[in-house]
Amino acid sequence: MTLSSLDITVVESALGWLGKQHHVWLCTVVQTWGSAPRAPGALLAVSEVGDVCGSLSGGCVEQDFLRRLANGDYRQPSQQVRYGAGGLAPDVALPCGGSLEVLIEYLSPSALTEDYLREMLRALRGELTLEKQVTPGQPARLSASETGPSQRQVTQQAGSLRLTLGPAISLLIAGLSPVADYCIHFARMLGFHILVCEHRENYLTEFAARPVLNDGVELVRRFPARYLELHGCQAHTAVLSLTHDARIDDLTLMEACRTPAFYIGALGSRRNSENRRRRLAATGDLTAQQLGRISAPVGLALGSKTPAEIALAIMADIVRVKNGA
Repeated sequence: MTLSSLDITVVESALGWLGKQHHVWLCTVVQTWGSAPRAPGALLAVSEVGDVCGSLSGGCVEQDFLRRLANGDYRQPSQQVRYGAGGLAPDVALPCGGSLEVLIEYLSPSALTEDYLREMLRALRGELTLEKQVTPGQPARLSASETGPSQRQVTQQAGSLRLTLGPAISLLIAGLSPVADYCIHFARMLGFHILVCEHRENYLTEFAARPVLNDGVELVRRFPARYLELHGCQAHTAVLSLTHDARIDDLTLMEACRTPAFYIGALGSRRNSENRRRRLAATGDLTAQQLGRISAPVGLALGSKTPAEIALAIMADIVRVKNGA
C-alpha cells in the first residue's frame, strides 16, 4: 500500500535534500500544553537552502524558527526548545495560551544519516515500529520497539527523550456515499492516510470529477471485501463501510473482522445493525468476539441527522478509540 501522509512526505523530502548534500533540520513536536494545532509526533523539515516541508503549529511558530536558523541557531546534533507559555515567543500566539516542545535534529549529509531516515520511513509506512532515543546534544538512536503501531508515545526521563515511531492512522472507506465524502474531509484535516475502495463505475466517475474531494486520497478500484481478502489491513487502520448496500457492507465487515483493524464501523439503524449481525453470525463464520468489534450504529450518539453530522460523529468516535478514551 502506498501511503501519502504528511509525515512520510516530510522524511522523503529530507532524504532528497540530503542526497543533494544539503544539511537538514528535522523537527518533531514532542509535547503540547493547552491548545496546540499539531499533535505530538508532527514533523517539519528544513534544508540549508530554505526548502520547507511539514508543519509544527499550522503557521504559529514556523517563521520565528526559520529566522533563528538564518541567524545560525540550532547547529547541535539535537536539542529541545519550547514555544509559547514559558518558552520562546512565536510570531502568532498559540491558541488559548498553548505551548509546545520541539525536538530539533541537525542532520549532516552522509550515508549514515540517509540510513537513519530510511529506517524512519519504514516505521512511518507501518513496516515496523521503532523507538527513537535522544540525549540532547547528541545524535538520535533508533531501536526496535514493542509498542503497538497505532500508539505514538513520547516519554522524557533522566535527561533523555524517547519517541515511538509508527505509521500515521489510516482510514479505509469501503464504498463511496454522501457520509463517506464528509468522512474523507474530516480525516484529511486530522492527518489520516485515506484509502477508498470502490468498484461501482457511477461512483468512480463522480469521485474523479471532484478533485477537492479526491486530492491526496488513495483510490483502489476493487470490490472492498476482495481488497481486504487479498491485502488485509494493519492495526493502525479504521475500516468504515457506509454504503447502505447489504452486499457491500456485509462482505466488507466479514473480512474486516478478520484483520487487526483498531476500528470497524458500518451505517445502519439499531434494528438493521442487529439484523446484519445475525446474518454475519449465520453466514460469515465469525465468532461473537469478532462480531463484537463492529461499531454499528457507527459513531458517537450526537443525534446526527445530516451526512455531515453523521460523519462528524463517526470520526469523533474513531479519534476517541485511537486516543484510548
